[in-house]
Amino acid sequence: MMKKIGIHLTNGIMNWKKISSDKAMVEPVAADKPKDEVSPNVIENEPDIADINQENQTAGENVETKENYKKNLRISSSNGLELMEDKEAPKGDVLLTDSKTVIRFSPIWKQGLAASAPILLTFAAGLTSGFSAILLPQLEIEAGPIPADEETTSWIASMAALPMAPGCLISGWMFERFGRRKSQFIVCAPLLLGWILTAAANNLTLMLCGRFFTGLCVGLIGPLGPVYIGETSEPKYRGFFLAAISLAIALGIIFAHILGTFISWQWTAVICALFPILNIVLLIFVPESPTWLISKGRIEEGSKVYYWLRGYSDEAKDELKGIIDCRLARDAAPVETWKDKVLYFKSPELIKPLIIMIIFFATCQFAGTNAFAFYSIGIIQKAVDKSIDKYVAMFVMDLLRLIASVVACVICKQYGRRPLCFISGGLTTISMVGLSMFLYLKPENMAWIPLSCLMLYICAISIGLVPLPWMMCGEIFPIKVRGLGSGISSAMAFVCFFIVVKTAPGMMTYLGEVFTFSFYGTVAFFGTIILFFALPETKGKSLQEIEEKFKSKKSNDSKV
Repeated sequence: MMKKIGIHLTNGIMNWKKISSDKAMVEPVAADKPKDEVSPNVIENEPDIADINQENQTAGENVETKENYKKNLRISSSNGLELMEDKEAPKGDVLLTDSKTVIRFSPIWKQGLAASAPILLTFAAGLTSGFSAILLPQLEIEAGPIPADEETTSWIASMAALPMAPGCLISGWMFERFGRRKSQFIVCAPLLLGWILTAAANNLTLMLCGRFFTGLCVGLIGPLGPVYIGETSEPKYRGFFLAAISLAIALGIIFAHILGTFISWQWTAVICALFPILNIVLLIFVPESPTWLISKGRIEEGSKVYYWLRGYSDEAKDELKGIIDCRLARDAAPVETWKDKVLYFKSPELIKPLIIMIIFFATCQFAGTNAFAFYSIGIIQKAVDKSIDKYVAMFVMDLLRLIASVVACVICKQYGRRPLCFISGGLTTISMVGLSMFLYLKPENMAWIPLSCLMLYICAISIGLVPLPWMMCGEIFPIKVRGLGSGISSAMAFVCFFIVVKTAPGMMTYLGEVFTFSFYGTVAFFGTIILFFALPETKGKSLQEIEEKFKSKKSNDSKV
């Protein structure tokens, strides 16, 4: 029995070897055949089997990933984007995807990088504001070819403010036409030219031309910076980055004052000319605004930039979905006629924020903030005891402005816009009224009172009335008219800017310091009262939420 089994087993093995040998001779090697022609009967060695198992495992994972991808990437919207099997997505459709990419830098660092470009450009604007305070005293000492009488010096100071309002209107058109990033490149050119003309000025004409160009760029960056920062930062960081605009202005003012104290105004202008060049280098590394890209129909590109800046959180996806749906809804709407566009200018989502921002900017400017920035040394001489060193007092106030701006960056992230506005407006009023009363009564041996009032004024106005309107200018207007709305409101701000800077010396000379400072305090008081009933709260809200709230005619503006 065992012998028969052994014979059958031996014959079976020999037959199997023969069949395998014949197959190997007849059939080509599996590796030489196309993948789909490999015979299922070929027995592969262990390494190949391991490879196949690995491929099967990977394929299974890919199938599962694909199903998750399909599940997670749908957009539930009537006008939204739909995932389709075996079909090509319509042009412009973008899927809100999850990312498997390892995040090397958190979104806040990327948003900070994007915000750094307009902040540096705003720093250059601060240099323009602080330059006249060190220029005018040096011109009086030099007695050179550039006149230094009161009328001429007021024109030198105010020439920078004159083109700021037209610059804002140009800026609104420019950054809607060319984009936020490219517009910043454009601004750097006239800014560099202005500082070169200022540094080379050997007559009044060149000086005025240089001041004109630098002032024009301040107007151009006015609405551009807040809008770009507002569109590239998420709500919880937006207040911090927008408040950094005022910090940049304060840094620019103190930097110009320090330079002008130790070196001539010509070399100060040369150093200031370096910052537009640095800004051009920085702009190479920052992206375009995703909101602007999507508004121009470049949805896929805008979505990639958006995710690079914001990450893939649910909050970010919801906000992007709202932006895309808004764009698709506009595409689906009938083509607007000129009559429709004119009627839109009467819509509440434009008129309400525009009126609020004009009031806010007027309150800030007519409270005297730039009068103190442009004529700080002269004001200190008139308001403070002559025994106090005017340059030391100027640096103390500059330092306080800087510290207050830093504090504003922090508290704007923690607290709402409305409380800061009311605290700032109230303290500004108290400081100006107190200074006016001291100058009217003129008590002896109390020089610390006017200096304390000036210090309180700088701190109070720098934490609220100065940064808040520029912050809200970048977030309160709807995307459709953001360029127009921010341009008009910023232009009105610089019209008030010019009026204050041009009239401040004359008011103090012909009407007296008591009337001038009382006027500034009165404007701060009544402006704060109006804003109490009109100013919306935007902290923690997405730009889309703010826009939707203003569309309601019955909405209570003070509770947005």
